[in-house]
Amino acid sequence: MVPGAHGLGPPVFDGARHRPWPLVPLCHVRPLGSSMGTSCPAASSSTPASPPRSLTSASPTSRPPSPTIFWPPQPPPPPIWAIMRFQGEKMSGKALRDLNVLPVPGLERKTDGSSKGSFIRPYIENSNEKVDKCLNKVSEASLGNNGVEAGNSEVEYIDSENLTDLSDVDSSLNTLLTRLDSKDWVLICEALNNVRQLAIYHKEKLLEMLGTVIPLMVKSLKNPRSAVCKTAIMTSADIFKIYSDSVVDSSDPLLLQLLLKSSQDKRFVCEAAETALIAMTTCISPSLLLPKLQSYLKNKNPRIRAKASMCFSRSVPRLGLEGIKAYGIDKLIQIAASQLSDQLPESREAARTLALELQTVYENSHALPSEDSASSWEAFCQAKLSPLSAQAILRVTSTPKEGLVLGC
Repeated sequence: MVPGAHGLGPPVFDGARHRPWPLVPLCHVRPLGSSMGTSCPAASSSTPASPPRSLTSASPTSRPPSPTIFWPPQPPPPPIWAIMRFQGEKMSGKALRDLNVLPVPGLERKTDGSSKGSFIRPYIENSNEKVDKCLNKVSEASLGNNGVEAGNSEVEYIDSENLTDLSDVDSSLNTLLTRLDSKDWVLICEALNNVRQLAIYHKEKLLEMLGTVIPLMVKSLKNPRSAVCKTAIMTSADIFKIYSDSVVDSSDPLLLQLLLKSSQDKRFVCEAAETALIAMTTCISPSLLLPKLQSYLKNKNPRIRAKASMCFSRSVPRLGLEGIKAYGIDKLIQIAASQLSDQLPESREAARTLALELQTVYENSHALPSEDSASSWEAFCQAKLSPLSAQAILRVTSTPKEGLVLGC
């Protein structure tokens, strides 16, 4: 029997309209083939009847649609505190089982008959075996061929004075390029030290292949491993000291990487790069080095500009009085004025040092009386610079520092 008919259940809903069917007495339903005047004895009955499909288009009642009823009724979901409590008990039980497995020092089980003892003993033995295997691997990796710890020998930074000559020069030269291009960083460091040894003790032999060695040194300078990077920086310093002007034409990649490494966060790498830059500015002729440094004074990286400005200010005094006049004191004062407004204080300090040096050179070259030297320098700055730049230079050089000596 259809629910909702004769009052036996909730009202039946139409699936298409979601509206309850109107409850109609059975006497109002006319069976097929009957006449219109036939009356139904059940008309006086108050029992409702289920309407036929043809009556579903009747006007809906004012009764709102009822919610969907599930049968049989579903139990309500458990509250959130019950779920959390269940999960907490489950996790605490798992933690207790883990604690039972972990060995406690000083409390070793003596009996082998219990089930817990038989479960714990294999776990402890397996863990000890794993630890022993790891220790053996570490000890084997940390020992070299002679039984000496390889950690110290691999990253050992040897000064140039402590380097000795190679035992087999020809074999080292034959395998030098292959070892410099290797993927083994220990082998790269060894090859870089061989380059230093060859440069010190066999200068002419290395000079022939220096054009191929320098690009591989630049690759080592870009290596993310600090040991390789620092060894390459020390090799660059030795190359500058030994070959000086011979490597000027191929020193651009080295110069850029040294300027970058000297401004890094790692202190020992920065110190090594600063030492290499000082060796470069000391050993290479300033007339050849200044044009290369001048291109980095306008670099987009402010740190590169700062380091290049410091190298530039160190190289200018090495030109001497005649060299500065030949290079152009007006050109140098314009460079100093442009660096005075740089972003980093290192650039500004280098520009101040350069401006004071140029003032001393200008006053010594003109040999004017002391009372007219300041005005002459002022006139020179105003003639060669813009008003703002001239004012900045004159502000710096108004009180020159004591002890500034012209380099030679």
